[in-house]
Amino acid sequence: MRSYLQATALAVLPFAAVPAGAQAQVPAAPTILADGTLLDVQAEGSTTRAPDVATIRAGVVTQSATAAAALGDNAQRMARVLDALKRAGVNARDVQTATVNLSPQYRYAEGQAPTITGYQATNSVAIRFRDIARAGAILDTLAGVGANQIDGPNLSIDNPEAALDEARAAAIKIARARADLYARAAGLSAARIVSIAETGVNDGATPGPVMFQRAVRADSTPVAAGESRVSASLTVRFLLK
Repeated sequence: MRSYLQATALAVLPFAAVPAGAQAQVPAAPTILADGTLLDVQAEGSTTRAPDVATIRAGVVTQSATAAAALGDNAQRMARVLDALKRAGVNARDVQTATVNLSPQYRYAEGQAPTITGYQATNSVAIRFRDIARAGAILDTLAGVGANQIDGPNLSIDNPEAALDEARAAAIKIARARADLYARAAGLSAARIVSIAETGVNDGATPGPVMFQRAVRADSTPVAAGESRVSASLTVRFLLK
């Protein structure tokens, strides 16, 4: 007779085709795979990699009395930013417009309707490059040519699949070791794996951007790449006998 060692284990139910317009029928009984005890084990495996891609978001915010003036000033400053990126060796394919925005600025007074005092224009680009060691110098270059809105760098792994596969394999080993432990404690043995479900992965991307403020000094802004943790979470169902 089958028993369950863990409350989260679910019976495997048979399904049959349901004619169009008919209501689904509840199966009469669960499908029996084999006599034994089912055990669900949740495990997370991980590995580390040095990030090899940096992404910076940089832009220009300008204000003026008219919409045309705000956009015109913004366009000139953004052209200097893009030219600086080109001179710094950033490929055009790695620079992508992220935001273009024009919005009125209001003055509020009690008992009066809001009054437009001017306009604010915003233009920003996402910059992606693989030489992380140059991130600090590029941040300083951007600030030096007039970029007044900078987020980053966000550090990530360009091709995380190999690292994810290592993490998945590690998770299986951890799950197997835990299943063997539970089986021995129950006087049983882990006969085989019934199913594996991947419940989540972390591809090593940085959780969030780091706000940058230009330092008043001669050397470039320091950026430490460190290591990114890559992980995979699995739910593995074992048959114990």
